This record gives sequence, C-alpha cells and structure tokens, in this order.
Amino acid sequence: MPESACASAPTPATLAPQTEAELSAQVAQCHASARALEIAGGGTRTRRAAVPAATQLTTSAISGVVAYEPGELTLIARAGTPLDQIEQLLAAQGQALAFEPMDHRVLLGSNGTPTLGGMVAANISGPRRLQAGACRDHLLGVRFVDGRGRVIKNGGRVMKNVTGMDLAKLMCGANGTLGILTEVALKALPMAESQQTLAFAGVTPDAAVGIFSAALATPFEVSGAAFHDGTAWLRIEGLTRQVAYRRERLSALLRDHAIEIVDETASRQLWRDLRDVRHFAGSDAAVWRIHVKPTDAPAVLKALDMLGGQASLDWGGGLIWYAGNAAAAAVRQAAGAGVAVPVRPAPGTDLPPHPPQAPGVAALTAAIRRTFDPAGILNPGQMGS
Repeated sequence: MPESACASAPTPATLAPQTEAELSAQVAQCHASARALEIAGGGTRTRRAAVPAATQLTTSAISGVVAYEPGELTLIARAGTPLDQIEQLLAAQGQALAFEPMDHRVLLGSNGTPTLGGMVAANISGPRRLQAGACRDHLLGVRFVDGRGRVIKNGGRVMKNVTGMDLAKLMCGANGTLGILTEVALKALPMAESQQTLAFAGVTPDAAVGIFSAALATPFEVSGAAFHDGTAWLRIEGLTRQVAYRRERLSALLRDHAIEIVDETASRQLWRDLRDVRHFAGSDAAVWRIHVKPTDAPAVLKALDMLGGQASLDWGGGLIWYAGNAAAAAVRQAAGAGVAVPVRPAPGTDLPPHPPQAPGVAALTAAIRRTFDPAGILNPGQMGS
C-alpha cells in the first residue's frame, strides 16, 4: 500500500507495514490528514468499536528476533514476533518470561497469533505476577513510532540505565494510544526446575483469601494463588528440594485445612488453564477483569453473586474474573473501590467502555496523549491500563 494511503483512501483501509521506516511514513501521512488508526498486533483480543472510517494497521509483519543473549538473560525482538516463537527460543535455553502472559485465544475463542508487541502494549501478565511482577517490570527498553510518525527509542539492555524518562514503562499498558511499538527488549529468567500445587477443596472465598494471606506472608515464595468453584490453589516453584521443603512448611502452617498435593504434570496444566481463564471459555456470558485490594475480594464476590454468573480469583485475591450478563453499571457498582474492565462482550453486544477516570487522572492522561499523539489518531476511544 502506498505511503499516502491514509491521505487518499475514501474508505477504511488496512495497513501492514513491513518495516519500521514504512510504518513511520504511513503514520506521518495519517497524522497530516488526521486519519484515525486502529492498531492491532496478531488480532487475538476483542477490540472495541472502531472510530468510523478508522484505518486498521497491523504490526504483525514487523517481526523477528534482533538479539538474544542467554548468559545475560536479555532478549530483543521486533513487535510482530509471535509470542510462541519467543517462548520456544527461551525454553531451549531453560529460560522463560517470568510474568507468564496469558493466551487470550482460549477465553475469547479468537484466531490470530499473539505477538510480543501486543503483549507489551497491553501489559499482559499471568498468575506469577504476584511473585515476579508484571510485564512492565521486565521491560528493558522499546522502540516505537509516535502519533507524528517519529521513531523514538528509550531504555537499553539492562535493568539500570540512565536514559532519562522511562518511556518503556509508560508504553507498556498504553494499548497503542501513545505510540506503535516496533521493537522491545525484555529480561528473561531461568525456568523453575520443579513445581507443585497445594489444593484446598471446599473453602469459601473468605477462607481462600485467608489462606492466600497466610501463605504470601511467609518466605516460601508462593508463585500462584488462585480460587475457583470452591477450591483454592497455592503454587510453589524452584529446585526440587526447595519445592519439597516449602510444601512441607506451608502444609504445616495451613494444617487446619484439608490439603491435596497436585503433582508436577497436573500442576503445570492447572496453571496454564487458570492463566488462560479456561473455566469461562465455554460460557456465552460477558467476561470482566476486576482489580481489587485482595482483602476486599470476598465482599466483591458476594456483590457479584447477587448479579448472577460466576467469579474466580487470581493474584492472591487481587484479580477477579467475572462471567455474567449484568449491566456494566451494576458490575462496576459491585466492584466497589475496584476497577472493572470488560474483556469479552456477550454474544450480539459491543464491548462496554472502560470506566471513567477521576478528573485529575483524566486530565493527566489527556496531556500525555497530546504530547505523543497531538492529532489523536492512535486508537482513539481506547484507554491505557
């Protein structure tokens, strides 16, 4: 497609730049004509209703590993690189992305290919977030094209650098509203040698949060704490001897509860399913992510139960997954002080909007977006996380 496509096309088009330079030229043309761009990576997540006449732009062709240094635990790859390719490359060296990004295709029933840029743009982080941190905590640097078409580089290949404002952290979770990622540098970590899971069946949400609070207050490095359908799970990972010791100590600490030990093979499958929210994959209900203070989780679950549907916990109670067809206003009222974000709409409906921001936050967000995208062409209507 010619670089002037945004300026001349009378109907919505699809742009698929092959290089960063081509992307830069296309965005500059769209900036000049104030033509909105709907940014997509591999097309695996549900999109919000596009702005009328928006031009779709995919970065999937800007792909490939630039550098991987296993000894330094660093990886640099272009934004369109399939996430499966990255994970296989790391696994061959006994390494992994510690923040355990979910695969949305399971929950959303979508096609496409998860990409590295899409993961970073949405700050996708799985169950291990409570121990290892989120995607943005492992991001070393980025290259991106802003709303004017300028190519900007920020960060480096080490966790400590003096490159000025940490734009990489700002871009991670901005959902393409500040710029279009073209390259990212990430820190990898060694893959755990062994893992086991402690399962607590027949517990209430209050009891589950109590179990989580007790376990996470110990030095035994719990790497997963989730609850669904009356069962709570605690995951422990590390060297085989470490896992055995931690299991014994946690079992002794929580001896007032009946405990079942889930072996390694079953444990790995269990946490893949929890990561991808497979338990809500077959439902026709709308799905929400609700971020709460862990101690507030039981009260929020009770409020959600009054609306119908089902809910589960992750991140030790800090993340609630809710599947139900209650109105958006009712879900947000049930969330209380938490933040409820729609992930999957009910069949035949549109994805509800993000919750409104507080006036001060909204003003700051608008000012930042004007700085990076003065014409407001990058994913208008979308919000960062």
